[in-house]
Amino acid sequence: MLASPEMLHAAVLSSFPPSTDAAPDDGRVLWSIDRGREKTALWILSPAVPSFEHLQEQAGWSQQKTWETRDYSGLIGKLMKGQRYAFRLVANPVHIVTEGGVKKRRVHQKPEYQLQWLLDRQEAMGVKFHSEDDVVAATVTGSEHLVFKRRGRNVTLVRVAYRGLLEVTDCDLLEKTLISGIGKGKAYGCGLLTLAKASM
Repeated sequence: MLASPEMLHAAVLSSFPPSTDAAPDDGRVLWSIDRGREKTALWILSPAVPSFEHLQEQAGWSQQKTWETRDYSGLIGKLMKGQRYAFRLVANPVHIVTEGGVKKRRVHQKPEYQLQWLLDRQEAMGVKFHSEDDVVAATVTGSEHLVFKRRGRNVTLVRVAYRGLLEVTDCDLLEKTLISGIGKGKAYGCGLLTLAKASM
């Protein structure tokens, strides 16, 4: 599943009732893979509680529960303007270009343009990615270029990983960003913004 974004997308959605991803006002199913040194974790944010028994059985771990769920409203309810958080994001930084009179979607390839893509969206996200001395506190930590089959056709996707510090500037906009995601490619592991306490 980790080798195929299409297969993992199907596996994630199969963990919910069929209509879970059909109500964008309540948020959508977002997911991201976090590859650490010792383990790989699948993070999911969703408007309904998932159930992963079927995936455990496929992996051969049917006798041991390997996941946990938490209520996200606790974080949402504590957001306040001026708070600072460490963040992680995997996104698909695309932009529109016109070629021969036709608008086409293209992904930024260079890290400096990938970072600018994020900075251009900070106001709409309800955050700012600058430290107290106005230095950019976000960075691109890596990217992966994926090619996979979807309905018999090749799909190309670039997933770019960001991390750093952010400051809350608009709680309502940040809440919308957290539950609805940012950018394109959300079905394939992009768009999920995760927050953690900022180390002082």
